[in-house]
Amino acid sequence: MKDSQNNFAFIDSQNLNLAIREQGWRLDWQKFRIYLRDKYGISKAYLFIGYKPGNEALYTFLQKADYLCIFKPTLELSGGRVKGNVDAELVLHEILEIDNYNRAVIVSGDGDFYCLIEHLLKVDKLEKVLVPNQKKYSALLKRLSSPLRNIFDFVSSLKGKLEYRNEKGSRRD
Repeated sequence: MKDSQNNFAFIDSQNLNLAIREQGWRLDWQKFRIYLRDKYGISKAYLFIGYKPGNEALYTFLQKADYLCIFKPTLELSGGRVKGNVDAELVLHEILEIDNYNRAVIVSGDGDFYCLIEHLLKVDKLEKVLVPNQKKYSALLKRLSSPLRNIFDFVSSLKGKLEYRNEKGSRRD
């Protein structure tokens, strides 16, 4: 286990959840939080999530699993789809917290975070970009990595460690 290195994680929950489900499995959020602590020395894990009334039990579960939930109001679109884009909130919180942590882990494969990740590289504050799906993520982000400085790790390669298994007494996501 890595001691806490005062590193913070900034997690795009929608990108992570949808990318993992698209691969045919479900993330165990408790195991993922422990993994972040052990692998990257994460002392604070900010989880950016759309707020939908009726999901309070999920939000309580995530907070008890040691996530700091940052809620974004959601919009109901035509066809009953719900939209809660958290990109701006993630970038804002990362910049507001930049002096309070040593290094950041960004959990997303979304190219909208290109300028944020580029900035973190310039100021030597990026630990890793943890991409949910190794086969499907932004080509823009790929440009930021090099053979000398691999900035990516992949959640998709951790299915054996992080997959949710429905065990008696466990909370479903």
